[in-house]
Amino acid sequence: MMWLILLTCFVVLFLYYILVTPLSYWKDRNVPYLKPWPLIGNALSILMRKESLTDFFETLYRKFPNERYFGIFSFRNPQLFVKDLNLIKLICVKDFDYFTNRTVQITEDVEPLFAKNLVSLQDQKWRDMRATLSPTFTSSKMRFMFNLVSDCALQFVNNFRDENSNDVVEVDTKDVCTRFTNDAIASTAFGINLNSMDDKTNEFFMMGKDLTTFSGWRSLKFLGYSIFPGLMRLLKVTIFPKKFLNFFAGIIKGNIREREEKGLIRPDLIHIMLERRHGKDVGNLVAPSEGKRNVELTDEDIVAQALIFFFAGFETTSTLMCFMAHELAVNPDVQKKLQNEIDEVLKRSDEKITYETLLSMKYLDMVVSETLRMWPPGVAVERICGKDYIIHTDNGKRFTLKKGVSVAIPVYAIHRDPKYFGSPGTFDPERFSDENKCIIEPFSYLPFGVGPRSCIASRFALMETKILFFHLLSKFDLVPTEKTTIPLVLTKTKFILAPENGFWVGFRPRNI
Repeated sequence: MMWLILLTCFVVLFLYYILVTPLSYWKDRNVPYLKPWPLIGNALSILMRKESLTDFFETLYRKFPNERYFGIFSFRNPQLFVKDLNLIKLICVKDFDYFTNRTVQITEDVEPLFAKNLVSLQDQKWRDMRATLSPTFTSSKMRFMFNLVSDCALQFVNNFRDENSNDVVEVDTKDVCTRFTNDAIASTAFGINLNSMDDKTNEFFMMGKDLTTFSGWRSLKFLGYSIFPGLMRLLKVTIFPKKFLNFFAGIIKGNIREREEKGLIRPDLIHIMLERRHGKDVGNLVAPSEGKRNVELTDEDIVAQALIFFFAGFETTSTLMCFMAHELAVNPDVQKKLQNEIDEVLKRSDEKITYETLLSMKYLDMVVSETLRMWPPGVAVERICGKDYIIHTDNGKRFTLKKGVSVAIPVYAIHRDPKYFGSPGTFDPERFSDENKCIIEPFSYLPFGVGPRSCIASRFALMETKILFFHLLSKFDLVPTEKTTIPLVLTKTKFILAPENGFWVGFRPRNI
């Protein structure tokens, strides 16, 4: 009987330590904080599906309006919610050495391929890989891959062209934009040509769709890593089925072998990384022999980078395209002005588009920038404090953020703060004109993050988006249909930006 009492006491104390003790973290440090629930922290409204992810962060953002930061709990883990732009600058740029790593950390013994990608790597391994891959996404490399993406965009647009019809085609833009990004990434990162608009169930697309879908058991495992990361790593719980990873790894490794055996050159990401592996730099199809490498890129390293490139582009970039299509459809004056710029460029360039011409299109850049302000790919940026960090408070005191505690930067909420962007719910590309963008508060616009750990492939995402809309708007008007929701209402059932009723836009052939 005594052992049962002792066991019960032990279990109660253990549960108290696990569930309750962490909840006093911010109170013990005299930091203003939101009162949490045991185990789930401040995430009750999200888990109960009472708020969308964006509403959740905006609600948090409005708490403690006079504070530069305050404490919240990401499930059972304390997290510093940072609102002050100067503090964001310190965390992401000036004192980046204290905040090098991201929050979700998957180890190589659990997910070997995903742990090797640039998003998951930590500390010195991340620094080495970032230095190795940075030249991959320079302007010269974007120019290198431009034609591959442009060909995919032309192929996409031609799927909707019917010379004998002027009817409006109602389009599920999430589906078709995902198919476009799938084909563009298949071409630039995997070295294969696809037409997912024609071959709707091709294996590459279907595997990619399954790989990037977070629902059911996979969603629960991801949640487990958020609540008990150490336990999940100890149990070696994998998130992605091996069949998906083996499929994509097989494509890339086979592609690498064929190129090295036959000396094949294709202007894509694999070629650029192979040249980096051999200590060369690629400015043109024929690479100079000189150069140095920071990391010896293995086949697994190349596979890992291609996978995360695919993972991010398949979902994130296609969602950006969907929001942009929606905003253009419901803002015809903006669309017309952009089409005028496109028509003028085509007239000047003899119906051809180059990378340099694309970069010169100011209004196109303004429209994309405003879409990213209203609908940033990442609702928030999170970082882990790698070593004790001192934050100076407003009253002259100091607060020490302890090693292992994470910080959250609410990108979406900052983008929607009228203090930084007047009438934030209005789609207004003029915010990013030459006259106006210089007055945007530094660190108030963070669509791809900021600092050394910002999105390394942002140039590619922008190029991909601009190319698609250049070709699409040269042939079609985007118009609302009966299924178009105005204004968009974001879903409460997903942890990503997505509207309740999907993305629906009409493609109407232009009379030109």
